[in-house]
Amino acid sequence: MHNRPKSFSAGDLTRRATLLEPVQRRDKDGQIIQGYADRGTVWANLLPLRGGESVMQARMESRNPAIVTVRASPLTRSVTSEWRVTIDGREYDVKEDPRETQDRAFLEFLVEARDR
Repeated sequence: MHNRPKSFSAGDLTRRATLLEPVQRRDKDGQIIQGYADRGTVWANLLPLRGGESVMQARMESRNPAIVTVRASPLTRSVTSEWRVTIDGREYDVKEDPRETQDRAFLEFLVEARDR
């Protein structure tokens, strides 16, 4: 499905990813505002998607789809499509709930960054 090699190991996780969960807070006027809370930093792999009509369309719209892979843990299993992730100073929207790899040791999820 993705450009991922058959076997994946922890040594392939070479980037630090900060996982951000959506939270609602009230500002000083009592209005509810949406924010994101840092839930932890994990080692990750970032694989930019290449080719395909939908990927090319996304690039034309200044969106950059990629697959993030992280080690499965209670924290990473709690990620949903509402979360965000920051890798190398760039923020990505998580576009799908994580999927387990065949060996169940890792989770993969689609992310998308917008050039702003």
